[in-house]
Amino acid sequence: MEPLLASCPGPEADTVPQFGASELGEGEELAGPLRVRVGDSVFTVDRTMLAGSCAYFRGLFRSGMRDSRTNEVYLQGGLQPGGFLVALAVARGERPPLPDADRLMEAVECAAFLQVEALESHLADILDTDNCLLLCQASATFGLHKLFTSAATFIRDSYRDLKWVAEESLHPDILSYIESLTPASFIALGTHTPSMKILQDTYRTVCHLDEEQGVWRFLTDLPVDSSTSMAGVAVLDGRLYVIGGVVGVSKVAVDRGFCYDPLTNTWTDIPGPTQSRYDFNLLGLDGKLYALGGEHGRKIMSSAEAFDVAAGTWSFIKHAPRPVAGAAGAVCRRRIFLCFWKPPDITDIYEYVPAEDEWTLITTMVRHQSYGHCMVAHRDNLYVMRNGPGDDFLRCLMDCYNITTGQWSTLPGHYINSKGALFSAVVRGDAAFTVNRAVTIEFAVATTGWRHRREMTGFPKSGSLWTCLLRLAREGSQEEAERKENVEEHDGDEVKENGLEGHV
Repeated sequence: MEPLLASCPGPEADTVPQFGASELGEGEELAGPLRVRVGDSVFTVDRTMLAGSCAYFRGLFRSGMRDSRTNEVYLQGGLQPGGFLVALAVARGERPPLPDADRLMEAVECAAFLQVEALESHLADILDTDNCLLLCQASATFGLHKLFTSAATFIRDSYRDLKWVAEESLHPDILSYIESLTPASFIALGTHTPSMKILQDTYRTVCHLDEEQGVWRFLTDLPVDSSTSMAGVAVLDGRLYVIGGVVGVSKVAVDRGFCYDPLTNTWTDIPGPTQSRYDFNLLGLDGKLYALGGEHGRKIMSSAEAFDVAAGTWSFIKHAPRPVAGAAGAVCRRRIFLCFWKPPDITDIYEYVPAEDEWTLITTMVRHQSYGHCMVAHRDNLYVMRNGPGDDFLRCLMDCYNITTGQWSTLPGHYINSKGALFSAVVRGDAAFTVNRAVTIEFAVATTGWRHRREMTGFPKSGSLWTCLLRLAREGSQEEAERKENVEEHDGDEVKENGLEGHV
């Protein structure tokens, strides 16, 4: 089912911006400053920046029409100065917060009428449970398809908390589209190294959490040649990637990767990094996978690479500031962050900026035994889990760093980390999921603390776990039917032995 934007209220023809102009002198260049009048406000803006960030101005300047050679442009038709100001900030590479509804609406109007792609992307980046309903309805109204899709999937992921508000505030066609989507599922992978298929290695099992029943269900088997031991695991554009890993106690590196598409229930081979590595951090962003640091030959490295999924090729990026392995990392508001330890009491957080191919020190946390073992992102906050009181690994303390304000805060109390449960945390909407063999716990996430929400069955395998969020095929779809046919091929006795519900 496609989003029915055409059936929702849309802008009338007379709201499209019109231009009033005074001509430039003959022979003057189409470069330099341009005066842009929006309502009662006048902005002096560089033409090159406007052309690079705004499709409307880019088309105007290239049109050869009289209006393309003016020194002043008057934007009419309902645009507000506040929205244009936000668009200019985004065009300069800033990430302005938009805390109130009026400014959000002004930004949506500007992104739609002037076709500012960067502003639409910024609005998608700042989606949260406070603004997603407004942005979903507004993006449908003004025809911003990318923002609409992002808002609709965000609402579906948080539908348990937003359902009654959504039913009251959203257009019925929008609500129908949202309900046709599937929420991202909590996925867990056990420790597996290459084996023979005839061995029926149960540790190859990948499972997803059935939140309605509170049990883990079979999803797929890892390829027999794959390894999750000290591998890189990430999700990018709806696909699961398992890269590298090791075989045996001698740590022989696996120099290949595997990609799982949940819609077709298939695995495909992809090349491994150019530099053989294991125990590295793998993060996905904007069509690329980033393999950061790691080890080779038991030596910790600072080298890093990016895999262009469309091109199918790896290329080296700037080395990390210092050698790093097994680091905690996260993507927050489409920004890449990585923890670097300085034993015994310092954790540095660096940002890698792909557009500039640069590493920047963002902040330093100084705490007793402050190693950042795990880091997750929620809104514009980074939550760092570290050792508990008395260097206790079974209880974790948690600190929160806000990337907008640059401020640290410490969450009160401590969190149970029996058998590494907290280090498996992933965030969806305002909820965090953690798991170990004994229990799966869902927390409600807030800057004042993570509140215990409910408990479910633990993952039925021992050893280290890798977790992520993955959007599966819709129930009743052709893809889901094909997946279930494949599932039925597995032996029912194996299901009972390992406690995997829904395997047959």
